[in-house]
Amino acid sequence: MKIAKVRGTVVSTHKESSLRGVKLLLLQFIDEEGQLLPEYEVAGDQVGAGLDEWVLVSRGSAARQIDGSEKRPVDAMVVAIIDTVTLDNNLLYSKKEQYR
Repeated sequence: MKIAKVRGTVVSTHKESSLRGVKLLLLQFIDEEGQLLPEYEVAGDQVGAGLDEWVLVSRGSAARQIDGSEKRPVDAMVVAIIDTVTLDNNLLYSKKEQYR
């Protein structure tokens, strides 16, 4: 899994039937220092993540089987909205602090 920041949404009026009802987000990955990387990915989202939130992204076969039913043709799926990240006892990110 990787940490990413939600940068935007991707809208598609025509898509694979198994993707109906799945919101698509444009994500930018984050390094271990909390800095944005020049790496983007489109991911499905069923946890309700919003713009500028940090999220946990599952990739590969785990993303395709996220709800245990049918497999979806996705490479990445948002599986959690992050509240806090600490590294070496230092707060790297806090959702609460971001929205003050």
